[in-house]
Amino acid sequence: MEDIERPAKPFNVNWLNTAFLLGTPPLALVGAIWHGLAYGITWVEGMIFFVWYFACGLSITVGYHRLFTHRSHDARSPLRLAYAVFGAGAFQNSILEWSSDHRRHHKEVDHEADPYNASRGFWWSHFLWILMDEHEGEPDYTNVRDLQKDWVVRFQHRFIFSIGFLSGMVAPALLGFAIGGVGTAIGGFVWGGLVRTVFVHHGTFLINSAAHVWGKQPYSTTNSSKDSPWLAFFTFGEGYHHFHHTYPADYRNGYRWWQWDPSKWWIQAASLVRLSANLKRAPKWSIETAKMETRFQRAASDAATEHGEGQMNVFQARSKACCDAMRKTLRQVDAKRQQLKQAGREKREQLVNQLKQAKMSVKQVRADFQLLLAEMSPAPRPSHS
Repeated sequence: MEDIERPAKPFNVNWLNTAFLLGTPPLALVGAIWHGLAYGITWVEGMIFFVWYFACGLSITVGYHRLFTHRSHDARSPLRLAYAVFGAGAFQNSILEWSSDHRRHHKEVDHEADPYNASRGFWWSHFLWILMDEHEGEPDYTNVRDLQKDWVVRFQHRFIFSIGFLSGMVAPALLGFAIGGVGTAIGGFVWGGLVRTVFVHHGTFLINSAAHVWGKQPYSTTNSSKDSPWLAFFTFGEGYHHFHHTYPADYRNGYRWWQWDPSKWWIQAASLVRLSANLKRAPKWSIETAKMETRFQRAASDAATEHGEGQMNVFQARSKACCDAMRKTLRQVDAKRQQLKQAGREKREQLVNQLKQAKMSVKQVRADFQLLLAEMSPAPRPSHS
């Protein structure tokens, strides 16, 4: 069969993006060396770097990503405005454009219409896609019409370059000048502006590239996204990318309390002072059954050569029964917990016992499922000495 040659897409270099993305790293390096030799580096430059790193980084991960793109929670106007201002200073385009690209990424992940399609290679998904305009004409924002109703989004989109330059470059320089004069003003520009921009840029880019290459896939095998705890440390918690692709509307990427996710903790803290609200969570029963179904799929692919079709059908039925039982029992656990919160003293003891029984049922389902996986495992081959 002859290979069908796909028509080449029209590529136009985006010279503004190219100059900025390729120019900031050498400028940051030269600027940091020159400033260090000329003025020395003090605590002021370090403070400005970290303040702007967290302000701009969290404005992307919490604001652009989890709030505006995925609507995982609500935020009041002052907080939305702060995300818009410091997000512009991250120099990753406007909320409107960023969210439009990212929604297309989720809808078309790993396919041609995915703007940062990981199947086109690591460097394409990391940043080369930003340097190219694949489509001529006006941008298509039909997938972000909801955002166009938000005055913060409209305001930021209209003045994106001015806001970005002022918040991302001028403001750290002014803070440096206010604290220590000309030397720290230059240091604020270099460390809070140039160097910080490079770090925030490539932290974001690593999620589009590395988080589609290295890591684990506990919840599904339908796309290339991966969970990577080590990436989470460099990306404000975005490294649990596979969970995010499975449950994009969840405000958490690291859904367990101990998983490193500063973006999750920021949203939780904002909710305590009523700046954020309506935090969305994927139900535990959905997460657990997704993990079980994925484990069964992997076990089934290994066991298919060892067991006949009839036996595999039996395994499939048992797996479905375990998943159904897990779904039912975890829902019962949630229901009993809610009842316990609202119950009076006379009913608490009864509900506590019922909750314990429901938890025991969960443990039993897990044990049954582990037994199923053990039965499916291929028999060990005899060793030949």
